[in-house]
Amino acid sequence: MLDSSRWFSEIAESDGSAFSLKITERLHVEQTPFQLIEIYATTGFGNLMVIDGCTMLSTRDNFLYHEMMSHPALFTHPAPRRVCIIGGGDCGTLREVLKHPAVETAVQIDIDEQVTRLAERFFPELTAANSDPRAQLLFEDGVRWIQNAAPGSVDVLIVDSTDPVGPAVGLFTSAFYADCQRVLGANGILVQQSESPLFHQQILRDMHGAMRSAGFANTQTLLFPQPIYPSGWWSATLASGTVALTEFDIAAAQQKPFATEYYNADIHRAALAQPEFMRR
Repeated sequence: MLDSSRWFSEIAESDGSAFSLKITERLHVEQTPFQLIEIYATTGFGNLMVIDGCTMLSTRDNFLYHEMMSHPALFTHPAPRRVCIIGGGDCGTLREVLKHPAVETAVQIDIDEQVTRLAERFFPELTAANSDPRAQLLFEDGVRWIQNAAPGSVDVLIVDSTDPVGPAVGLFTSAFYADCQRVLGANGILVQQSESPLFHQQILRDMHGAMRSAGFANTQTLLFPQPIYPSGWWSATLASGTVALTEFDIAAAQQKPFATEYYNADIHRAALAQPEFMRR
């Protein structure tokens, strides 16, 4: 919501809170067949993408989310050669995935092509790896793509979705997780953005339950800051049928041959720690 004094606010009505950014200009607005996309210029966070009234990413802090959605899973899987990203149309997660030399293919499936086209225009740093020969961009229904994918054809599956409303509802169901389990190969790892651990505890509990009922024996939530999202505290949840998700290749993470702004081996280890209320 943009008010008369040019502050954009995302209001979390049920939790009595809001996050606001000062706007200097509305750069773009477009209703696609799937959602309303707005792009704003802010005074302190660079460009801001808003989808259906919810903040999606900003120039200033997107690295927190994109790095934590990709590197922990890739340093946990013993041989992450084939990666699939469902959603992620801004291409920031794809960029981080392709920093890993072991990755041979990275397929990104987003239902709304305009998210990518607007990212190319207003967040070009996020789309810098789109021309990598290992990358494949598809614009179609990610749920349907997973249903039709060959068994055992993916090593790491990243569900970089919006909140569980609108086009993303189908990405938070037991049926979808069962399809993910079938598509993942031996030692396969699923990682999905899992909302605020403070505001959305029931969503997190339901996700763990649905993942385990779909055949994932191990689930683990990672915690990290994300200033522009409700509560400023966010999470990603990993699932695997065989891999111990509390262990990762510490030496490889310490010696990573690429730059990051947030992720390192110590951050990975710390993100595994769970507050008491999440242990209950």
